[in-house]
Amino acid sequence: MTRRGTMFALFALIASPVCAATLSGVPRILDGNTIEIEQTAVRLSGIEAPETDQICLDARGRKWACGVAARDELIKHANGRTWDCQTQRLDEYRRALGNCLIEGEDVNAWMVRSGWALSAGAAQHSYVIYELVASTNYAGLWSGAFIAPWDWRNRNRATIIVGAKSVPVDAQEVLLGSILLSEPPSPECLIKGSHRGGERIYHLPLQPGYEQIDMTNKRGERWLCSEAEAQATGWHKAAR
Repeated sequence: MTRRGTMFALFALIASPVCAATLSGVPRILDGNTIEIEQTAVRLSGIEAPETDQICLDARGRKWACGVAARDELIKHANGRTWDCQTQRLDEYRRALGNCLIEGEDVNAWMVRSGWALSAGAAQHSYVIYELVASTNYAGLWSGAFIAPWDWRNRNRATIIVGAKSVPVDAQEVLLGSILLSEPPSPECLIKGSHRGGERIYHLPLQPGYEQIDMTNKRGERWLCSEAEAQATGWHKAAR
């Protein structure tokens, strides 16, 4: 191989999105489909869990913090046990996409089967049967009405609201209202994320610009529960 060819091959290897690895340990669970394990941010592939700021409706039509609940149910199920994850490539936020096991159990499948995530992406066919099981049993999100996580991030008046049973007549008004997230979904989720010049910037409560961010202003703004979650999902801390 020529020197030029060798340099090209090295560049291709460095630039490659493939990130195959086997990771093992007790992870830090950041949200319903993002963890940190061996100092690596891993996004569970083939599924979409609600964002930690996502609000859903329960069986009685009442608002509840389903995104925080999805994360907490995963924490509870993991119960401090060791995870074994196989990753293949990176996503747009440079998280490693992977499938994880807890004592041989497929965590990705458990999230969908328990109703805390939906089947999504290229591996959708692998988990769609578990989604059917969850909706049939009115499990997790399916106990009431909700917006699919991929629609929640870009919701508008045309956004479809789904549920295993009949969707309340006022579901759109409640879940698409401009003041829905004027307050954090949980007392622990106090970090404000906003879009500035195409960048995803987050502010901590004690930073000077924090109070100036109006959380009812734009759909691109959201509450975040930790700096680790923010950074793993592509947000950058404000300089002030």
